Amino acid sequence: MKAAADRGAPNPDGAVDGSTAGAVDRAVAEVPARLRTVRTRRGMTLLEVAEQTGISKSTLSRLETGQRRPTLEILLALSATYRVPLDELVAAPEVGDPRIRLRPGQVKGRTVIPLSREPDSMQAWKIVIPTSMVDPEPRAHDGHEWIYVLSGRVRLLLGDHDSVLDPGDVVEFDTQVPHWFGGTGAGPAEILSIFGRPGERMRRRPSVR
Repeated sequence: MKAAADRGAPNPDGAVDGSTAGAVDRAVAEVPARLRTVRTRRGMTLLEVAEQTGISKSTLSRLETGQRRPTLEILLALSATYRVPLDELVAAPEVGDPRIRLRPGQVKGRTVIPLSREPDSMQAWKIVIPTSMVDPEPRAHDGHEWIYVLSGRVRLLLGDHDSVLDPGDVVEFDTQVPHWFGGTGAGPAEILSIFGRPGERMRRRPSVR
């Protein structure tokens, strides 16, 4: 039994050992910065969030400055308003967690979150396009890309075509055709992108009627 406790397992009386408690405290301590980052990325004010969630502006401010500890109910409300998974607001303590955590980065002004790790297979990303990204920079390269719009509106230039995509829209194209995607200037947008190397294509299953 001692070996299990040493690995961070719960004690018989329901308490957790020091290492697990420390990991939980560190995760909670990161919440204020995560809340500010996500709200800023969404381009929302505290007042706008308060109006949509019913949580007072002063409470939101205290949450973002670490003066108040968040409850699960509050985090769920903010998660729904910001349209992000709960673990983007509060990271699970990395204690015996087998999940691989992929960190976001910045690519050409966009926030890119990798969803896959194998470099020689199809690559998947969640991409956040800022409101300010409106100046086209078309490029072409080998491969094939599939895009699904999660939120916001996305402007897509593909060869001679100039179109605006809405949430739920899907496009698939050969990346040898000069292309660019960005914002419309009306607000940020989020997409899922899957890129395949030459010869790799998305496989569609026939719909069941």
